[in-house]
Amino acid sequence: MTSIKEQAAISRLLSFLQEWDNAGKVARGHILDNFIQINQGKTGPELEQEFSQGASLFLVRLTTYLRITYMTGSGLEKLLRAIGIFLSAVSSNRYLIEFLEVGGVLTLLEILGLEKIKEEDKKEAIKLLQVIANSGRKYKELICESYGVRSIAEFLAKSKSEETQEEVQVLLDSLVHGNPKYQNQVYKGLIALLPCTSPKAQQLALQTLRTAQLIIGTTHPSIVDCVLKVLGTMHLEVQYEAIELIKDLVDYDVRLPLLKGLVALLIPSVKEASQQHPKILTESPFLPLTVHLPVFLQQAAAAKAIGVLARGSMSIAQEMLHLHVVRSLMAAMGNTDHSNSQRLASLTLQFFVQTFPVVEEHVRRSMGEELYQLFLSYGEDLYMKIDSIQADILAVNEVNVAQALDPYDISNSNLSFFCGPGNPDQMAYATHFQKDDAESKK
Repeated sequence: MTSIKEQAAISRLLSFLQEWDNAGKVARGHILDNFIQINQGKTGPELEQEFSQGASLFLVRLTTYLRITYMTGSGLEKLLRAIGIFLSAVSSNRYLIEFLEVGGVLTLLEILGLEKIKEEDKKEAIKLLQVIANSGRKYKELICESYGVRSIAEFLAKSKSEETQEEVQVLLDSLVHGNPKYQNQVYKGLIALLPCTSPKAQQLALQTLRTAQLIIGTTHPSIVDCVLKVLGTMHLEVQYEAIELIKDLVDYDVRLPLLKGLVALLIPSVKEASQQHPKILTESPFLPLTVHLPVFLQQAAAAKAIGVLARGSMSIAQEMLHLHVVRSLMAAMGNTDHSNSQRLASLTLQFFVQTFPVVEEHVRRSMGEELYQLFLSYGEDLYMKIDSIQADILAVNEVNVAQALDPYDISNSNLSFFCGPGNPDQMAYATHFQKDDAESKK
């Protein structure tokens, strides 16, 4: 027989459940407020004790109420927080299973896509998805099997709250860890985020991609173009993350197309600029800089990235010499429409000139003594010292350092100091570029 104390507890539970069942929207809001205040942080056994071993009876009412009301968005934040108390409680796996069995994941993902629902409510939905994902591999797989990666990535791109976007990043990071079956799906979802219009989403996607890349170990072919396009951003924090990712990617099989792409950005074509803007803008004589700004930003960022890569790895510096980086940097230095391109290209060219005597020789010959001395004296401030004729000399230069390179002894200068003799990887790359150079001469 049950004791008098147990009977009293059961009576209180039934009274509480009846109160919930008979309550309207406002009264249920008060009940949820009290529940959250009293039970925040409790473990599963403590919740069972609070509800006389009948906590699941209240949870099922909460999940039912969620399915009925979530499309209206009314009182959603409190309701999700109350469910979160059950799902996040220690030793509460049974609550999690009960929530999932009634389609909890699909409901949370649908909430993310509804426009009428407030950002704060969607943030709570993301937090619940975090709890589910952190509960184990099979739960991460369930989210991914429910087309969760797409829904979560789209929400990250559209969200207007940076705080919420950071919560989404935590969720995506969780989904890429310990999820071998669907980690590639998450990886591709992150790449698909890069062209979005939200700078914060781009920044977070790039950060998470670095982690995902380490876990997956292979690259997707589309990542090169996507990352290079991000370099056209006006937001320095996004550009920084893009360059950090590029530094990682040069250690993978996309190294050569990535380096070629960076060098190509140093000489943007008018066609590339016009493709990014409506025809009416490209025909206007009053907006040339506005029209070309994205490709000029890419040009400046590419010059910066090349400098970072070359200073970090002499083998990469060597490879870029074969890709005609010197000619392209000088051309960027002649872009009088964008001083930052001139400045960053000049800084990077300085490194190549100081490192490789063959580059110094060709640059001096192409610039002429007067311009070359200005370059040595002023470096990154050269753009403020040159006239239009000197800018034209830089822009239309025909320097071809690659033609003069001996791939087996690229410089009697500083290369052996940095790289050491007989590095087989460098020799393999040198052979590749020697073949390319021979074909270009023909």
